Amino acid sequence: MDKKQLRQLYKTKRRALSGADIDEQSLAIANQLLALPIWDKTYFHVFLPIAEQNEVDTECVLHLLSGKDKEIIVSRSDFETRQMTHILLTDNTKIKPNAYGIPEPVDGLEVPVSKIDVVFVPLLAFDESGHRVGYGKGFYDKFLAGCKPDVVKIGVSFFEAVPEIADVFESDIQLDYCVTPNKMYQF
Repeated sequence: MDKKQLRQLYKTKRRALSGADIDEQSLAIANQLLALPIWDKTYFHVFLPIAEQNEVDTECVLHLLSGKDKEIIVSRSDFETRQMTHILLTDNTKIKPNAYGIPEPVDGLEVPVSKIDVVFVPLLAFDESGHRVGYGKGFYDKFLAGCKPDVVKIGVSFFEAVPEIADVFESDIQLDYCVTPNKMYQF
């Protein structure tokens, strides 16, 4: 299937999930993350979920990272430039939904991309080679292209991999891992 078809299919599949499904599966994903070889890293970038899109709830991931004393980074998006500004998440960080419903830090200490060790990547679908389908705006491809070469890219998904995404572009950044409630994929 191509990205457009997958985008539509997986938006529909996510809409069918109940709040209880999302909570249970998000916790299972967070538990799966414990098996990844990432816990020697320091700076972890985490997306904050758009509740209306039934995204993986990263609250469990945030608690896990906080409990392991990791530096947590969240982003603010500029829809004109398609750039993200990365902010250190602290107890004082104010989070507010933007015009698109994306929870974002209002202000805070900016963290350079060069510091980030691990990125949790939102997605709609992914394939067995580590390619992913997002919402189609290119924010994460642009962000990941600017990261250091050894940054660990981890997708999180409620659903298992599709065999292949038909229309992968050269500029698409592959994941290193993708974690679902039932399985961990390594690419």
